[in-house]
Amino acid sequence: MNIFNINSMLSLHYFYKNRRFLEKNWFPLLRNFKLTMTSHKILLVDDDEDILDLLEYNLTKEGYSVETAKNGKLAVEKANTFIPDLIIMDVMMPEMDGIEACAEIRQNPLLSNTIITFLTARSEDYSQIAGFDAGADDYITKPIKPKVLFSKIRGLLRRNSQEFKKVEANSSMFVDREKYVVMQNDIEISLPKKEFELLSLLMSRPNNVFTRDKIFTSVWGDDVVVGDRTIDVHIRKLREKIGEDYIKTVKGVGYKFVAIEA
Repeated sequence: MNIFNINSMLSLHYFYKNRRFLEKNWFPLLRNFKLTMTSHKILLVDDDEDILDLLEYNLTKEGYSVETAKNGKLAVEKANTFIPDLIIMDVMMPEMDGIEACAEIRQNPLLSNTIITFLTARSEDYSQIAGFDAGADDYITKPIKPKVLFSKIRGLLRRNSQEFKKVEANSSMFVDREKYVVMQNDIEISLPKKEFELLSLLMSRPNNVFTRDKIFTSVWGDDVVVGDRTIDVHIRKLREKIGEDYIKTVKGVGYKFVAIEA
């Protein structure tokens, strides 16, 4: 068996019946699943207790701070107090489904920097679109190989901690990724998550041209499908909020941020 259906695989019956198989295929992988930074906080949300138990045990063993929730309603409550770096959430759950929970979590400014990814058997296009529209950063479908799952978790946390957690500044504008604040001429500007990440990326290297491919990869990730005009729409919205002069278009290449003296 090369590909696992996590829901069926993680039942206790399967565990005891296939203990040798798990020891050979899963346990070595889990032992080697280490990140350079293990202080991240992860919230696991699923109504399958076996999934929660396995992931919680192994992530905690690696040094992560892990909380769990069995439905979307509890996930919202836990997220508001736990403030996780990453939320891994199922779609189909009792009381409140994952889509609704994701949308509600995105309403909390304290969670604007939290990564949300769905881990679900729902593979329909409309489900994935609904997930991204609700504010998800990634959408992982089952069945999935454990190696791929953990690689995705690594990548999501690495991208969030290394690519964007910086402080960018010039004489008239200041971007603090840790506090998720944009200040322009001492006035705070409110930006949605993707607009903030796009501006932060461009400001990280003033006057450097970022290609469209680089922007897509850095802000949306390789696995997220977005329209060809998505970047252009976000650039237009940024210009409306910070002014036309900061972001310049390099035709046929991409965009760059131009520092302007106050």
